[in-house]
Amino acid sequence: MPTLQTQRLTLLPLTDEHLELEYELDSDPEVMRYLTGRASTRAEVERAHLRRINTAPGFGFWMGFADEEFIGWWILRPPHGPDQPDVEGEAELGYRLLQKHWRRGYASEGSRELIRYGFEELGLDRIFAQTMAVNTGSRATMASAGLTFARAFTSAEAYEDPVEGSEQGEVEYEITRKTWLEQAR
Repeated sequence: MPTLQTQRLTLLPLTDEHLELEYELDSDPEVMRYLTGRASTRAEVERAHLRRINTAPGFGFWMGFADEEFIGWWILRPPHGPDQPDVEGEAELGYRLLQKHWRRGYASEGSRELIRYGFEELGLDRIFAQTMAVNTGSRATMASAGLTFARAFTSAEAYEDPVEGSEQGEVEYEITRKTWLEQAR
């Protein structure tokens, strides 16, 4: 995976040296509010790190830094799970930022760079992102990065401890290569 660069961010491929930064991010209950509804334990972060570091070639997790300061991470990975059919030429976009960097445009800036990378370097046809319907912040980031609403759905995953707001369902936003090329003109 290459290092990616935006005007303000350097996105470095995830390595074992980033584990403590992942823990700092995932141990914040507000960061995890719409994902698990609680802070992650160290053991959970360590298991997640192993999954994150072992992704398909060209895909993966990038740790974002503004100058030397850690901002958060971004992901571009092949579809997975019951709500994401395995379709060739598609990928899921995701991001997670430290609270102190919310509402500064970093999430959409990093997302736009991964979208560019996905279409230009990986030759993808479609990139999508999913979140809980009530997660207005993430939905705004998706729209700011150029994705548009594609569908609302009820997750096929059964949660032992439902996250507050999950009863309102999930949403998916998307951008296709054709739309991205049109926007680039």
